[in-house]
Amino acid sequence: MIAHQLKLAVSGAQILFVAFGAMVLVPLLTGLNPALALLGAGIGTLLFQLCTKRKVPIFLGSSFAFIAPIIYAIHEWGLPSTMFGLFAAGFMYFVFAALIKWRGLAAVHRLLPPVVIGPVIMVIGLSVAMVASGMAMGKSGDKQVMDYTHSLLLAGFTFAVTVVISVFGSKMMRLIPILIGVAAGYLMALATGMVDISGIVAAPWFAVPHFETPEVNWQAALFMLPVAIAPAIEHIGGIMAIGKVTNNDYVKDPGLHRTLTGDGLGVCVAGLIGGPPVTTYGEVTGAVMITKNSNPVIMTWAAVFAICMAFFGKFNAFLASIPMPVMGGIMILLFGTIASLGLKTLIDAKVDLMVPKNLVIVSSVLTVGVGGMVVKFGTMAFAGVGLCALLAILLNLVLPNRNPQTD
Repeated sequence: MIAHQLKLAVSGAQILFVAFGAMVLVPLLTGLNPALALLGAGIGTLLFQLCTKRKVPIFLGSSFAFIAPIIYAIHEWGLPSTMFGLFAAGFMYFVFAALIKWRGLAAVHRLLPPVVIGPVIMVIGLSVAMVASGMAMGKSGDKQVMDYTHSLLLAGFTFAVTVVISVFGSKMMRLIPILIGVAAGYLMALATGMVDISGIVAAPWFAVPHFETPEVNWQAALFMLPVAIAPAIEHIGGIMAIGKVTNNDYVKDPGLHRTLTGDGLGVCVAGLIGGPPVTTYGEVTGAVMITKNSNPVIMTWAAVFAICMAFFGKFNAFLASIPMPVMGGIMILLFGTIASLGLKTLIDAKVDLMVPKNLVIVSSVLTVGVGGMVVKFGTMAFAGVGLCALLAILLNLVLPNRNPQTD
């Protein structure tokens, strides 16, 4: 019995290793605390298992969909208000859960077809492209904070390693290209004297992370609510994907309404403590497929290890010491990949852009999202992914399904 649990614990550590690179990347890019990302992921996964009666082998990690909205919201309203907005975003999952429980999955597909979801996902990646390029060049905003040439070389090296691993690595290595890329970039930065390790030396081994207290701000909440549409749809796809890997129909048992509720609770808790929202991880699904180990208990172990690591002071100081260009090199690939997934959504669904309705939705959403448009109603403001999602849904509901080639 002990040997069996030990084996499950090792498998859980492996799952955390697979998810780790992407999980801590989000707080590092948005200025949030990586320790709280680990804590939020651990608690969120345990809540998810509670809601689903520990039937689904899923680990919840930091969501990339919220990177650009978090950066915008912190600049616009500050961190406490942003945390309230992220807490509120969790309720969008409850809305979807109730809709699926009431009307079935078909109702969600009617409201959010691929022509709506595809361009919104593309905006998630493209809207922060300038941030990625700036960090790769050693810039923070408009200021050059690191040497341009050294920054560009370090970012290029990190990018190259990540690409090589993604394309030519073994199956297991291709699950952790971000982790390997960051490690390689960090080692090069150490060798060239671009890392300040004084913070790591001074940090305690054990440290309770600083919890952020949310500040009620309904404007931030309204801004974040529509952002949750894309990751909620991503969640449904993730549940279906893990079901195919394990040959189980999780849509029926425990049911999508339960899995969405669990994910939503995780998002709410993450917002309350000061961490990024959580979502299902495709890397973990890949690891389950390769290892052929789909016991949900391994996700429990992964969650416990994540919670423990949140209190490891020196480790979090190490994460804070990663040079900006290393993260920039990763972001160049990452954000483009997110945009490509949106394009893939349109291609897989065979969305015909010769149909005026489809062309209008895709083109207007991309222009508004990438262009950084802000729509204000008094003190209320809509921008970014949230504005794009609302625009796409509205256009899809209002415009007729006419095809000039057949009319």
